[in-house]
Amino acid sequence: MSLKDDLKALIEAGGPLPVSAYMNACLHDPKHGYYATRPGIGRDFITAPEISQVFGELLGLWALHEWQAMGAPAPSRLVEIGGGRGAMMADMLRAVGRARGGEALSVAMSEASPVHAEQQKQALSAFHPDFLGAFQSLGDAPFILIANEWLDCLPARQFLKGQADWHEKVVGLDEAGELAFGLAADKASDAPSGAGEEAAEIQPALETLVDVLKDAFEAVPGRALFIDYGPVNHVPGDTLRAFYKGEQVDPLAMPGVSDLTVDVDFGRLARLAGKAGLGVAGPVEQGAFLMSLGAEARMQALIKANPDRAEAIHDGVRRLVDPAEMGRRFKVICLSAPGLPAPAGF
Repeated sequence: MSLKDDLKALIEAGGPLPVSAYMNACLHDPKHGYYATRPGIGRDFITAPEISQVFGELLGLWALHEWQAMGAPAPSRLVEIGGGRGAMMADMLRAVGRARGGEALSVAMSEASPVHAEQQKQALSAFHPDFLGAFQSLGDAPFILIANEWLDCLPARQFLKGQADWHEKVVGLDEAGELAFGLAADKASDAPSGAGEEAAEIQPALETLVDVLKDAFEAVPGRALFIDYGPVNHVPGDTLRAFYKGEQVDPLAMPGVSDLTVDVDFGRLARLAGKAGLGVAGPVEQGAFLMSLGAEARMQALIKANPDRAEAIHDGVRRLVDPAEMGRRFKVICLSAPGLPAPAGF
């Protein structure tokens, strides 16, 4: 049986599923889930570290700088959540190694996908990383945490507004027995405040993330840097999208086979973190952040060392920083333990 068959049977037995439950099953079902069985970096989508090594190198130097700004506590951890095939961490560690001074930083990966975890073990074997499993606890050592395109995979609840009341969007079955979107019969009492007139989307796990960081920062100093796409000044509407072989497809067409993603509400994340007493820097646009860290200078150095690859190197960095490409749509936010100085790049 496929995941679609399993979902149909589940809905027939227990009724429609919230969009968040559908999204979680599609991405993480142990037998058929996308990230559990067939994550498609380079096939269904591509991320910044796969576009240019400059991305990971700059983040590695940023992490080293921020660890030193914390007083270079030893031991400390450099943590990545949702590290894909390990490309970004490998680039970060190469940059840290060239700069010297980060010997007290051990490497830790938090990865929900067993496929990606195995790829990371191979790519990073020389650095002997610890594997924390799914993101739950950060341990008891000071840390610098970085996550690129991880927040957008956190399941989202969706709400639609009728003439007067909000109702939660669900996945049920149509008259032909196929998966279809619908609305819960009862009105929703927990639609997000500040939502637009017709649709709203909320990721409950953002609250859990802030709680985990708050608990960690009560014990040790640290910073957590998140890079993803989404708005700052409004609640996302219906942003659920699916991708297969680089093309956008119907989110209900191939559950477990296509990737699912939503926009991240950076404004809400900043408000949650501030309310919890964390230091909040940003969000700022990715292009401005990378340029402030020296993207132009690093690109020119790479071109000088590799003139035969000059066009490819330039094109990769351009995609990361150009407002018409990833530079404006992607945002960067840093959440820190209280009392630390402002982080670089903000």
